[in-house]
Parts: sequence; structure tokens; C-alpha cells
Amino acid sequence: MTPKEIGALVKAVRKSRSLTQTQVAQQVPCSPATISRLEDGKHAGRDDTLLRRVAVIVDIPLSRVGLADTVTGTGGREDDPVRRRQLLAHLAATAAAAALPVSLAAASEPQDSGELLICRVRDAILGLGPAPKDVELHGLRTLLRRAAADADRSHYLRLADELPVLIATGLAHVAASGADPRASALLARIYVLTTRVLIKVDEQQLGWMIGDRARTFAADDPLAAGEAARQLAVLARKAGWHDQAAMIAMSAAEHPGLQGDDPHLVAQRGLLTMSAAYTQARAGDRTGMRELTDQAADLARRAGPAVQLLDSSGGGFSRHAVELHRVSAEFWAGDPGEAVLVARDLDPRALPSSERRARLHLDTARAYAGMGRREACLEALLAAEHTAPEEVHSRPSSRDLVRGLLMSGRASQELRGLAARSGIR
Repeated sequence: MTPKEIGALVKAVRKSRSLTQTQVAQQVPCSPATISRLEDGKHAGRDDTLLRRVAVIVDIPLSRVGLADTVTGTGGREDDPVRRRQLLAHLAATAAAAALPVSLAAASEPQDSGELLICRVRDAILGLGPAPKDVELHGLRTLLRRAAADADRSHYLRLADELPVLIATGLAHVAASGADPRASALLARIYVLTTRVLIKVDEQQLGWMIGDRARTFAADDPLAAGEAARQLAVLARKAGWHDQAAMIAMSAAEHPGLQGDDPHLVAQRGLLTMSAAYTQARAGDRTGMRELTDQAADLARRAGPAVQLLDSSGGGFSRHAVELHRVSAEFWAGDPGEAVLVARDLDPRALPSSERRARLHLDTARAYAGMGRREACLEALLAAEHTAPEEVHSRPSSRDLVRGLLMSGRASQELRGLAARSGIR
């Protein structure tokens, strides 16, 4: 079978089992974008290990995708000379690839911005990324602010270059400074930003690892510790652990280090309360969601005008941030009509970044999709693309909305164009 035929089979069987790409990816584990490329027949080369795992998860006989029923069965014993030669050749190729200079190795990197970012951050965490920059702590803070601004603009290709350098440089400062809390706190904020970006591109496994590191290094920085907890709560929610996700967020909000009337402390508590409210929405608890959202709105009033927190907090905290959160929360709590009404009352220009404005359009698109209003959904998707193109083209959840429109009715020229620009064929 050709890669496209295999991909079409995997996609058809997956859907017949009522499995999403994200659910399959979590079991492999890999990113949903990897499953998408496999189903589109665009995965770079044939990865038999990936194909075998996916086939088992969706319950496709291995022989139907050209794989042996066992790894070592008849004709495939581990002491088979042919198999041994293949293994040695594979090991030699792996060693040769590891010895390649960065400029040559980069030629084999994925071209999708989200996947590229994931690969480079992974290598940085494994110590295989770029060398640290020769900058002092204040220079590192400047680099972090620049990367945070790119995150707020959904510039994932730039972040694929910036985040690995930040990680390497932050680690170098911590190693050189010993127990200097300033270096540890800055590395914690780098890890928090990295975790937030990984969540955006739906990379949960690596997000867990880096989010936990963020919490460890943020021990003496209440704001960074609170934000690290918020990202871990998001990851727990995505894993379906709703009780634990709410507990992580609310426990962090009640931590002694975040108490007081300082607007920054109030705002961080507000962000954590919003996270817990959204978790209640995903758990189907509309009443709990609305109660916690009202609490977050009260904290926004107490904090005053928009409060900028960490470089990595995604636009800060304000009453507009609460209303933006409410759009998505109402949808997931089962009321897409209310989500649309809330969205209509929220002026995108009041939101602090293109990433936040694009999120408003995407949440509105999801609500319209839930109401069966395809044209309104497409219009909102196009508005999101105009605001932050990479937010639509690279995020798996955005691409899933586009696929849903392609499958649910006639594909207009505008929809086909959006699909093409998103790499969906």
C-alpha cells in the first residue's frame, strides 16, 4: 500500500472507532500533528514503529498495513543474519546522523512550524540543542521578553529558534551561579513560557516534563510558581483529570505567597481561578464554571486595569481576559449559543495581543460549529487567520475545525483556500 492508502485506512478506521487524532496521539505517544501527517500520507519516510502503534490502537490488523504480525515471528528471529545486518545498518545510520553538523541535520527537520518547534525544544531539553548565548542575566531577560512577544503574536517559527537558545542559556546561568535565586527564577520563567507554547501546539508529553521543571525552579518566585501550576493544571485537564486539574489551580491560588492586595498577586490568583473555572466547564459542570468565572471577574475588578504579569502569562489579566475565557467555557459547558452572545459583546481590539484576538475568533468559530452554522464558523476562522495566521495553520485544534467543515458539507473556494494554507488536502 502507498502512504496515502495507509493513511486513508487509518483515518477511516479511527473515525469508525469514534477516536480523535488527539486521543490516538496520547496513546502512541506523539503529537496529533504526527497522526495528521500519517493520515494525509505526508509523514517523512515510513516509520514502522509509529505505524505499528497506531494500528494496534485503532485495531487494524498489522498485515493490512504491510507489517508482520509480530516483531520477531517466523523469518524474523533476532538471530536472523539478515535482521542482524539490518539492525547494524540502522545503528550505523543513527550514529552517522548524530555526527552530522547542525546545518546538515537541520535539513531533515519537519517543515510544519509546530512540529519544528517541538523537535527543537525536545533536543534542547536533551542537551542536543544550540550553544548558550554569552549574555548576562539582564540580556537573558531581554531575550525572554522578545520570545514572549513572539508567543503573543503566534510566531511559532521564530519561537522554534528562540526557545532552545533560552533554555540552553538559562541552564548555563544556573550551573555557573550555583544557588543564585535570580538565575533559578529566570530559568523557571523560561520553562513556563516554553510549557505554554507546547500546550498551544498540543505537545503534552514534553509539556509535562518542562512544566514540572518550571515548578521546581520557581520555588522562590510566587508568580512564576503560580504560573507553572496553572500550566500543569491545563495539562491535567487535557489528560481528562478534571478533579486534579481544579485542585492544582485552586491550591496554587490559595498559596500564602500569592495572598495580599498587590495587583500582581490578585491577578495571578485570577488567572488560576479562571483555569479552575474552565476545568469545570470541560467536566460539564456549568454551575461550577459560572461561579468560579464570577469569582475571577471579581478579582479582575480588584486588580484594576489590565495587569501584566510574567513575560509568559499570555497577555496578562483583566476583565476582558475573563470574558474571553467565558466564551470558550460556555461552549464546553454545553451552551454554544451563550458563547456566541458573550463573544459578540467582546471587542477584539480590547484584547492585548494578536494571539488573544485570534483565540476569540477561534472560540467563536467553535461555538458556531457546535450550532451547525458552517458559514459563520468559516467567517470566524478566516478572521482568526487574518489576525494570526500561524495560530490557525499550526494549531491542531484549529486545523480540526477546518477538517470538520470540509467533511460536513460543500467546500467553498474560501474554505478550500484556508485548508490549503493550513496544509490540509
